[in-house]
Amino acid sequence: MSINSFENYPMSWKPSLQFGSKPLYIELAEQLEQDIANGILRPGTKLPPQRELADYLGINVSTVSRAFKLCAQKGLLSGTVGCGTFVAYDVTTNIFSLPDAKQPHVIQLGSMTPETIVQDEVAQLLQKMMTEPDFGALFQYAHATPKWHQEAAAGLFRRIGCQVAPDNILTASGGQNAISCIFAGLFRPGDRIGTDPLVYPGLKSAAKLFGIQLVPIAQENGEMSADGIRYAVKNDNIKAIYVMPDQQNPTTHTMSAGCRKRIADVVKELDLLLIEDGINSLLANKPEDAIAAAAPEHTIFIFSLSKTILPALRLSYLAVPPKWRKQLENALYNINLSQSALLTELAARLIASGQLELLLERRRKGLALRNEITDRILHGFQVRGDCQSLSRWLLLPDGMSGGEFERISLEHGVFVYGSERFAVGKDTPIGAARLAICAPDSLEELEQGLTILKSLLD
Repeated sequence: MSINSFENYPMSWKPSLQFGSKPLYIELAEQLEQDIANGILRPGTKLPPQRELADYLGINVSTVSRAFKLCAQKGLLSGTVGCGTFVAYDVTTNIFSLPDAKQPHVIQLGSMTPETIVQDEVAQLLQKMMTEPDFGALFQYAHATPKWHQEAAAGLFRRIGCQVAPDNILTASGGQNAISCIFAGLFRPGDRIGTDPLVYPGLKSAAKLFGIQLVPIAQENGEMSADGIRYAVKNDNIKAIYVMPDQQNPTTHTMSAGCRKRIADVVKELDLLLIEDGINSLLANKPEDAIAAAAPEHTIFIFSLSKTILPALRLSYLAVPPKWRKQLENALYNINLSQSALLTELAARLIASGQLELLLERRRKGLALRNEITDRILHGFQVRGDCQSLSRWLLLPDGMSGGEFERISLEHGVFVYGSERFAVGKDTPIGAARLAICAPDSLEELEQGLTILKSLLD
């Protein structure tokens, strides 16, 4: 029972503390988490001011601050100076939830699984490697990356306008692990990173794991604005920003050259770290220059191969400025995110031999065909993306949320991701759904799934 409890106290949340053996901030944080989980506090709810809540409960305001901070580090709350503290809009969305295994066959358009392509070149390279006398060494720990591996990776970076010295390239086990490495090596729980209002779900899960808060940056013409970044530095104390300039996941937006320049200028002006995710950059026939090209000393560029080339190549390259290299090397080692010698050797040979180009071209042709099918079936609806997109962004009719469309689609045998899965911050996301058009096993299954979605939209 609160000390200052009276019925008409105008508050959105009226917790009741037991004043037991637990520290009060822990008890308050647990009740807040429980009330969110039970639906008592809905996404987007503005919580009472900390001083007002402390007065209501008869406790110190510092106790409320510690409880809120603990919940914010778990991704449950979103706060902005001058606006208050809100229940994060995506807090009830499990980004890893999948259809119940007991359900009848469900067409997968949710999880981003690349289309299966012919990969004879990979098999041939592996067979050749197996005949070489030192092949067994590739099954040992990789204590150092061969120089020529780094040089091969540097060639890929150059293709997207990112000049990087081979010595400044590190390897990790995929793009998600590269992000985890950066978080573990350069950030502490409670640190804040600016992002687009809708972001790659893997970034959100990594942020929650490491207690990092994601802050949505104000947009201008659908792109991150320089003033928005400056505001977030001043008012939210962000230490870095994360962007995916090419075919952004989930919106499929490709950042303009002007926006890339603005971001490069502002990270240099404010001495910010930029985490640039180039997972989709190779898919573009004529890619724009990476932001890292204009701000190399402020940017860590991530380049992964599993989505664009082959899922088996669970490998990513990080272009790292010298000032952060040692910290990231230590993080890769200490949390076991370093790559295997076998995969790095295979990837380097694919790049150096030119065989990777054949796989990439095959991937592009498959994408073009699947996107053509999508455009044909969903003609007349607002579906963002183009022939180079790994997924499409479907804007829903007014009044329908992404979560509602996800639920209805699943009831009809198609699994999609609603916009709530990608939301950052307190604001209600646009009604939309991401369609992972490469996930179905066949073109026929893709057509069937899209036809079901069209009937629901009609």
